[in-house]
Amino acid sequence: MKPSTADNLLHLVGELELVPSAALHETFSEAGGHALDAAAFGQALVRRELVTGFQLERLLRGERGGYYFGRAKILYQIGAGSFARVYRAIHRDTGAVLAVKVLRNRFSNDPDKCRAFQHEGEMGRLLRHPNIVAIEDVGQENGSSYLTMEFVEGQTLRELVKIRGAVDAPRVVDLIHQAVCGLEYAHRRGVTHRDMKASNVIISSTGRAKLVDFGLAGVDESGDKVLGRVEKPRTIDYVALEKMAGVRDDSVRSDIYFLGTVAYLALAGAAPLTESRDRSVRGDPRRFTQALPLGQRCPDLPRDVVDVVSRMMHVDPLERYQTATDVKLALEAVIARQGSSESPPAAGPAIAAAKPAAPAAAAAASKGSVMLVESGEKAQQALREFFSKLGFRVLLTENPQRAIARFSSIPLPADFLVISSRELGASAVEAFNKLSTESYLSDVPAILMVSPKQPQVSAAAKVDGRRKLLPLPLQAGELSKVLAEILPRKA
Repeated sequence: MKPSTADNLLHLVGELELVPSAALHETFSEAGGHALDAAAFGQALVRRELVTGFQLERLLRGERGGYYFGRAKILYQIGAGSFARVYRAIHRDTGAVLAVKVLRNRFSNDPDKCRAFQHEGEMGRLLRHPNIVAIEDVGQENGSSYLTMEFVEGQTLRELVKIRGAVDAPRVVDLIHQAVCGLEYAHRRGVTHRDMKASNVIISSTGRAKLVDFGLAGVDESGDKVLGRVEKPRTIDYVALEKMAGVRDDSVRSDIYFLGTVAYLALAGAAPLTESRDRSVRGDPRRFTQALPLGQRCPDLPRDVVDVVSRMMHVDPLERYQTATDVKLALEAVIARQGSSESPPAAGPAIAAAKPAAPAAAAAASKGSVMLVESGEKAQQALREFFSKLGFRVLLTENPQRAIARFSSIPLPADFLVISSRELGASAVEAFNKLSTESYLSDVPAILMVSPKQPQVSAAAKVDGRRKLLPLPLQAGELSKVLAEILPRKA
C-alpha cells in the first residue's frame, strides 16, 4: 500500500530500518509532523540525507523490498547491463561503500541462470588481486540473485576514451599492463574472463586498472541462434572468433585477443571491430579479418607498442601470445625502453620499479618499510603520504588476507604491518588476530587502526607485545610510541 501521510511513511521507514529511530522521529517533528503528507515528509528526509531520492521513490510506491541485499543497504542505481543492474550501497555494519550487482527479474525466474550467476560469483570470490574488482558476497534476497563487490571510484576505460579520445601511449601501456597482471593471476587460478571489453576495465581515481565481471558473460549468452549453442558460456564475440579460427573453448588466448582490442581502442580512440548490438553482425567472421591494422590507423605510435597490440590481436591463435604472462613480459620490455628515454607515467607497479630511486626516496627507505592494508582509494593516498613523510617506504594492498600470506614468507616483505579497519571491518580484525594465533606469524609486528565508530572491532581485536591498536585519525606521536613498543630493538 502506498503511504499517503507522513505517519504512514514514518512507520514504513521505521519498519524497514532505513533510518535510525532517533533521527527519523526528530525529522518528523521538525518538519511538521502529522500535518505533512508522505511526499513532503520524504523530501525532508532527503534534505537531511537520511534517505536517497532512489529510496524515496520506492517508499512512495509502497515497495517493501529491494533496499537490502545481504548486509548491503542500497543507495541508488549506478549502472545497468543486459542481465543485471548495479547499485551503490553501504555496508550496514561498517559503513563501507559497496557495489551490488542484482540479476534482472527475467533471469531471476530462470533457475539455471540463477545457478550460473551464483556459481560465477563464487568463482569470482577466489580472485583477490589489486587489478581485479573483488567480489565479497554472493546470495539471494527475496528471490533476486546478487553479488556484492568492492566499489571503485572512477570510470571505465570506455568512458575515458569517450571523453578524451585516444589516450597517450605510455598511459595505455601502463593500464594494459595492470589489466594483464590481473588476467595472468586469474588464469593461474583457472578462471577466464570470457567478456573482455573496455567497459569491463575500470580506472580508479588514483589510476589503478581493475578488471570486473569475470565469467559472467555466460549468464545471458550461453545459447546463440547465430552460432549455435556453445558448451562453455562466453560472449558471441568469443564464439565467433574461436569458430573462425577453428578452435574450441580457447578462452585463454581469446581473453588476450579481446584485451588487445581494448588496448587498440585506447590508443586509437576508435574500436578495431565493427560495434553493433546486432548479434548476426557480431557473429560475422569478416568482422575480425577486416579490422584496420593499428599501425595504419595510428602511424605515429611507437613501433614496439604497435607490435605488441598487433600480436595480441592476431587472428591465428598460434601466432598470438599464448599466455597472459607472455603479454606481461612484452609490455614490461616496452615500459623499460620508455623509462630509459623519458619519464614514465605514474601508477603501474612495473613502471615504479623501473624508476631510479630519488635521493629523498632512498633516505625514506633507510628508516624501514611498512605494508598498509586499506581498501579506500582516498584513504590509501592519505596513508601513503602520512608514512612517507615520516620516512617509511610504503607498500600498499587492499586485501588483509593477501597481506598475511605475504608475511608468511622469508624474508618479510616489510618491517611491520598496518591494517585499517575503517572499511574492512571484520575482515581486518580476522587478519590481525591471525598474527597472534598462528605460530609462524608470531614475530610479525602489526598495528590495527580503528575508527571510534567501531567499538566492536576494538573489542574483538587480540593485542599483545607485538600487536597494538591505534585510533583513527592517526597521530604521528602515538604511532612513534607504539612502534617503539612493537618493533625489535636494533643492536
